[in-house]
Amino acid sequence: SVVITFIILFFNAQSEPVVLKKHAKHYQTGEVVPDDLIKRFKAAELFNEGFATIEYTACAMLDIALHSLSAYDDDFDLAEFEKYYLKEQGMPQGIIMRHRPAHFLHLFASSSYASGYYVYMWAQVLDNDVFAAFEESGDVFDAKTAERCRNCIYSKGNTVAPQELFKMFRGRDPDATFMLKNSGLIPK
Repeated sequence: SVVITFIILFFNAQSEPVVLKKHAKHYQTGEVVPDDLIKRFKAAELFNEGFATIEYTACAMLDIALHSLSAYDDDFDLAEFEKYYLKEQGMPQGIIMRHRPAHFLHLFASSSYASGYYVYMWAQVLDNDVFAAFEESGDVFDAKTAERCRNCIYSKGNTVAPQELFKMFRGRDPDATFMLKNSGLIPK
């Protein structure tokens, strides 16, 4: 999830007004993107986030449920298990899962990729919390915060447990509040 966190961190930075003002220019006139258009971009980023969160979380929960099975019979019906599980969890009728169990192949095919589907959502929690440290500095490109992030997280590789690396950087456990706020699921 560190690699995914790193990628998403850059994704967050690309939509910052300072980046857009420097790089988002009209292809013919060179005019810098206007502030009102940036505000509309930001608002559009939140469109359908509730829907996306439910369809994604359903996949993560089903993945965990499947990995939690200690055994299953030869006649195990994955489609029936999915149908029963989603009904049991109260999955809204109008929303489908982002990916079906057949798309989970990379989660079951080998032990070389042993993370579950939920790891992508966990990476969003980490990324948003790390990005919040940059925002809290007053400059999303703050050199001191970037250096601390590099020293505490990215340069350590797999030499220290990821949760300890995060604590070294933020001084605490991850907080999902930043992801929820940036997704528009709770007020900022």
